[in-house]
Formats: sequence, structure tokens, C-alpha cells
Amino acid sequence: MTTWPDRPHTALLVVDVQNGVVVEAHDRDAVVGKVAALVARARHEQVPVVWVQQTDDEFPRGSDTWGVVPELDPADHEPRIEKEHGDSFEATELAEVLAGLGVGRVVVAGAQTDACIRATLHGAFVRGYDTVLVTDAHTTEDLTAYGAPPPPQVIAHTNLYWGFQSGPGRTATTATAAEVDLTGARAGEGTGGLRPWSAQ
Repeated sequence: MTTWPDRPHTALLVVDVQNGVVVEAHDRDAVVGKVAALVARARHEQVPVVWVQQTDDEFPRGSDTWGVVPELDPADHEPRIEKEHGDSFEATELAEVLAGLGVGRVVVAGAQTDACIRATLHGAFVRGYDTVLVTDAHTTEDLTAYGAPPPPQVIAHTNLYWGFQSGPGRTATTATAAEVDLTGARAGEGTGGLRPWSAQ
């Protein structure tokens, strides 16, 4: 139960699915397809879709690298948040936008898993939101040259640990794109019965 009891609604946060961000992302087309399906379902179910875009020297506003990938098409009425930090809430209007929509629960998808997705999940959680990570709708690039695990391991580990995040008055859960209930129910969400010490 969110710590925002007067905010009964859910929003889908689509984080940084931009041309320059996902150009070398692991399983890019499949993940973008899952995000597109989530967006279509959210619109059909009248769940707000909020688009987040990294906007800085590397991704300047209006550039091709900054733009949302062509498979996705943000609607004019859907909020767009520009950020300079990993956490989509940091120095942005996201919290105010969600408050205006009566949102106390966020469903998170996008890129990159080990950067802006993790930061945004934690940012939402510490601010009191129920959070759902869509396990098959986030991705990252290969950073093994810098000492990171391969992308499938990064994704799997993030999916594993997020389901065991805990705090008073809010929930952290995971679900596949097919399982997630965008309207706010918890049916089908969870960790599949896994425990960190028994995960394969």
C-alpha cells in the first residue's frame, strides 16, 4: 500500500527509450516491442503514460539521439519529463506530475537497467510510491569492458533483488509485461516464489 493513500492511480513510466540510449542495448527490439505493448495497453485501460528523456550534452533536446525511438509515439497529451540525472525524480517535475494525476503506484520500464532504471525505482520507492519493475521491458548495453557483468546478468540480478526491496507503507514488486496489472491490482505480480539464497 503506497504511503500516498489519497493517490489511488497507477502510471506507466517509460524511461529513456531514446535513439541514442538504446542503440546498442541488449535485446533492443524485443524490449522496445514489450514497451510498445505496455503503452498500448495503458492507453486502452486509461492509465497515464509518462515519458522520461535524458537531456544533457550527450542527448541535447531536439537531436536524433535525444528522440524517442520510432517504434514508440508519445501522444501530445502525455506528460514528458526531461532529466539530467539517473533518478527521474531528481530536479524534475515528475513528482508534481504524478501528484496531479493522483498516482501512488508506478510501473517502470525502459533503459538503462543498471543506471536510470535502478535510480528511478529507488527514487520512487524512497518517495513513498509502490513500484513495479517490468522484468522483460528494461535493458542495458554491454559494459563488460568496464568490469560490469554481461547485460543478461545485470537484468536478471535487478529483477531478482527488486522483488525483495522492502519498506514501511509501500511495496516493491516485479512482473512480466504480460502479467503486470496496470490498473493497480497486485494479482500476478511478485517474485515467482524465489528467494535470493535459492535463486538459480
